[in-house]
Amino acid sequence: MISKIQHVFALSRQGAKDFVKAVVLTVICNISLMIPVGVTMAVIQYMLTAIPAGENTAGKILYYTGIAVLVLAVLFILHYLQYGALYLSVYTESANRRIGFAETLRKLPLSFFGKRDLSDLTATMIADCSSLDQMFSHYIPVLFAAIISTTIVGISMFFFNPIMALAVLWVVPAAILLTAGSKKMQDTYGLRNIAAGRAVTDCIQEGLETNRDLKACNRQNIYMQELVKKTNEAEKAHIKAELATGSFVSSAQAVLHIGMATTVLTGAGLYTKGELPLLYMIGFLFAAARIYDPLSIVLMNMAATFNAKLQINRMRAIMEEPIQTGTESFTPNGFDISFENVDFSYREGEGVLSNVTFTAKQGQVTALVGPSGGGKSTSAKLAARFWDINKGKITLGGVDISTIDPETLLKYYAIVFQDVVLFRDTIMENIRLGRRGASDEEVLAAAKAAQCEEFISKLPDGFQTKIGENGSTLSGGERQRISIARALLKNAPVVLLDEATASLDVENESQVQDALSKLVQNKTVLVIAHRMRTVAGADKVVVLENGSVAQMGKPSDLMQQSGIYRNMVELQNESMEWKLV
Repeated sequence: MISKIQHVFALSRQGAKDFVKAVVLTVICNISLMIPVGVTMAVIQYMLTAIPAGENTAGKILYYTGIAVLVLAVLFILHYLQYGALYLSVYTESANRRIGFAETLRKLPLSFFGKRDLSDLTATMIADCSSLDQMFSHYIPVLFAAIISTTIVGISMFFFNPIMALAVLWVVPAAILLTAGSKKMQDTYGLRNIAAGRAVTDCIQEGLETNRDLKACNRQNIYMQELVKKTNEAEKAHIKAELATGSFVSSAQAVLHIGMATTVLTGAGLYTKGELPLLYMIGFLFAAARIYDPLSIVLMNMAATFNAKLQINRMRAIMEEPIQTGTESFTPNGFDISFENVDFSYREGEGVLSNVTFTAKQGQVTALVGPSGGGKSTSAKLAARFWDINKGKITLGGVDISTIDPETLLKYYAIVFQDVVLFRDTIMENIRLGRRGASDEEVLAAAKAAQCEEFISKLPDGFQTKIGENGSTLSGGERQRISIARALLKNAPVVLLDEATASLDVENESQVQDALSKLVQNKTVLVIAHRMRTVAGADKVVVLENGSVAQMGKPSDLMQQSGIYRNMVELQNESMEWKLV
């Protein structure tokens, strides 16, 4: 049962156990609320018999008062335990849910993120998790407990008087069926509401990311019109979803309250016929009141549970995505990178690489060049197992990288991307990201080797200067040199360089190249470049065109051949002579 609850509600094993505990305690609390009804009936029964007999009732009243105080104490203890099971355990599970979700995202291949919308993932991790916190603290356990406790109390009623039990309970299945029958409609409107909300989030995120371009192209008004349109659509979708839920819940609650009328009429009829004692009639009225009030909440909870199911499905779809796995024990024989007949596609039927074979030797620089879209960056990322290939084999030191845990594998790689990502922290900590636990002296040495000292010394707090979101206070060359400092600090045997100098000016490019020269010494180096002069000193050039190896060899040898490499060199030499007329 625990495993089933885990799967249905996307809970951890401990969370599933806490869920069962919360349901059991809530059932006990619900049933315990019938105790005051019993005490009240006992008092009424005593008063009906004692007063006509002229008894002194003071002592008995004190006795029942003591019982009432004891009952209140018991109810307090039960509800205290229920509170802990319902709320405190939910907060623990909430933390586990978020950590588990983050752990799953950490282990997923990058191909997953290429298929999913970033704002949707953010909404799932933040909004859906927060919503589920409320569901599991206020709605779902209470719903299950109310169904169980109502069933138990209802069965007990039949032992006292079946006719009165039917008068009280006939509305319960009718109200539940009315609410449950609306599930399909509520799901439809709920999905539309989620989609409309996501569209607004996407639009806001796009506006934040492209604010500069919107201003440059004078598109702010058009963007705002689109945002207003999507916001209005989201508002309408939310109103429709609430209306679909509210109309059925209100109708079901109206049906439920008819039960009080049937209870009164049936009880009055049986009492006048002498078939039902007055005490029993009062007891059934009390019991009906105790059942209907919680059930009204249950009907609302049921509708909320339908919406929770949509969010649970979204979360479970991510949690059940196949993660990248492998051994954490890795002993390569050197650090040669070999591609053997590799095929790869991001989406089925859209090939990116086809039958790619080459080897990047340790101690050499292997350059990947070719026309845009040829598969250069893809090949470099496949070498680090950012994605898993469709066919063939990629090895590092003779070991198939698909058998190695990605985090274990990446310990052997230092990567410098064209698009540098920095964090809103100090320069010291941004460089230390290359090797956790590195001393300040080691960070300073890496920064010096990466030609960072000159610009860092001009900052107000030096290495302790906070550089803003993604290094917004630094220039492109400065950001790139920090990235290289990270790689130097990591000192991994394999270096991947993806257009590391493509967007730099001449001065910055010269400084970055000096830093790169220190980084690549005695390493296995795979470099991607569009500038042919960048790879003129490479030991080997692999020319990729349309996802296949078109040429391969030393730069000097390829220049002697009539092919893509020579053509690219000649075209770039011609472009250097271009000038404004």
